[in-house]
Amino acid sequence: MGLFDFFSKKDQNHNNEEKEILDRGLEKTKEGVFSKLARAVAGKSRVDDEVLDNLEEVLITSDVGVETTVGIIRRIEARVARDKYMNVAELNAILREEIAALLEENQTSAEGGFFREKTIDGPCVIMVVGVNGVGKTTTIGKLAAQWVKAGKKVYIGAADTFRAAAIDQLAVWGERAGATLVRQEMGSDPASVAFDTLTSAKANGADIVLIDTAGRLHNKIGLMNELTKIRNVMQKVVPDAPHEVMLVLDGSTGQNAFEQAKQFTQATRVTSLAITKLDGTAKGGMVIGISDRFKIPVVYIGVGEGINDLRTFNRQTFVNSLFG
Repeated sequence: MGLFDFFSKKDQNHNNEEKEILDRGLEKTKEGVFSKLARAVAGKSRVDDEVLDNLEEVLITSDVGVETTVGIIRRIEARVARDKYMNVAELNAILREEIAALLEENQTSAEGGFFREKTIDGPCVIMVVGVNGVGKTTTIGKLAAQWVKAGKKVYIGAADTFRAAAIDQLAVWGERAGATLVRQEMGSDPASVAFDTLTSAKANGADIVLIDTAGRLHNKIGLMNELTKIRNVMQKVVPDAPHEVMLVLDGSTGQNAFEQAKQFTQATRVTSLAITKLDGTAKGGMVIGISDRFKIPVVYIGVGEGINDLRTFNRQTFVNSLFG
């Protein structure tokens, strides 16, 4: 069992609760997709070229993305060619199956677990990246709270030293969660904060360290240099840190999230994605497109304001909720 898979197992034991939370959180996206699908097949009895053209438009306007949409359409075309005839009533089930298969190909680690099996000398270190306003600090706070509740000793490093608000917000979350916050003054060297955090966490037997980073989308070279410096300094304390680099994206921004993912994946080795604010948008289709385009597993999705509304991502549950 991978590190911290206790959390994903806990979720798997609450399938009904999970479905209810996701159904509620994805309601706007689901309503948008279903209304568009209904128009796409209106007056049709079988899946033909016109239906497929309409379906392509439905997926693109649902923020799935052009490249991913083309891939899904090709999968369905292959099934139509193989089966010779396909009733439009089957289209929803077929969409669910093909998108689930697509997500499975991109979930390169164990379902729900973005911590892969490994031996670590010291705490598991997660560097969290993303632009300001995507819910990065809140995501860190919610993860810390959930892991502390599960019996883990959690440290948070406030390495976004360019915004006093980010440090103060983390302090509130840290206190609420029961996690230990390591901070310096605003304007301090972020790498210095990361070094102090890991040094203290290792000395005190911490299980998990979450390192917040600056959310400025400055030029790629500046971003790369900053994240590389933090990484190099952390490795002086924990040789293979960070064990995970989690990119947080705002699901309500749709196609803008694709550009952010492009910038950060070019600047550093992103290993996992957390997609927030899906409850307030009809753009939930971007989860499918982001996963497919960047081949990085989505590990958490945010479907509400509460601590428990940051959910471990389960592809089958997600697709069932979206197309069920």
